[in-house]
Amino acid sequence: MSKRALLEVIALDVEDAVAAQAGGADRLELVTDIAADGLTPSAATVAGIRAAVDIPVRVMLRLADGFAAGDVGRLVGVAEEMRGVGAEEFVLGFLDSDGGVDLDAVERVVGVLGGCRWTFHRAIDRAGDRDALRKALDGLPGLDAYLTAGAATGVDEGLPRLLAEAARGGEPGYEQRILVGGGLRLEHVPHLLSAGIDAFHIGGAARPGGWSGAVSEAAVGQWRGVLDGG
Repeated sequence: MSKRALLEVIALDVEDAVAAQAGGADRLELVTDIAADGLTPSAATVAGIRAAVDIPVRVMLRLADGFAAGDVGRLVGVAEEMRGVGAEEFVLGFLDSDGGVDLDAVERVVGVLGGCRWTFHRAIDRAGDRDALRKALDGLPGLDAYLTAGAATGVDEGLPRLLAEAARGGEPGYEQRILVGGGLRLEHVPHLLSAGIDAFHIGGAARPGGWSGAVSEAAVGQWRGVLDGG
């Protein structure tokens, strides 16, 4: 039997988290301020969601719009605060002014996560050299996924790159799971699954009423059914 594909859903609050789990989500990405593409939520929100659901929760570590790390000392403090309220998985990723990975910032933040698993987020889609970024991060403790659309504009443009990177799985820098998100639609799924990609990330697609509305259990369930071959 083939392994169940992973479905990750963006949650902003407890209501979202409960609906996503009920619809069949395997994991949550927890953020606030979606207008800024997702920033670090409050410690109280993290604690409340962890108490409300029993699926894994990945907490965003990002303090401002854009992909610059900003105040790394503050980021480190926020990461420690999240660990203090029980967060066990994270999402992060920082670029320097030249579009390369800000390895110092990443290493400093990862250094306080105690080996927790984490995703390098869509900063990779803005990197000047994706291959160099992957190889620079290779071997960092806890890194197990890249959230990517294959292109800054989304999966429509990035699909060929996603398929090409999937074909390199197992090479240095390519051992991590490809978690596809960013303009992802149901019609993309068969092409991705056929390439061996088995992790999918949705935000707006889980909210028929838009970002002003909550996650829909039914919408998540539709994605779950397609991923399961239903």
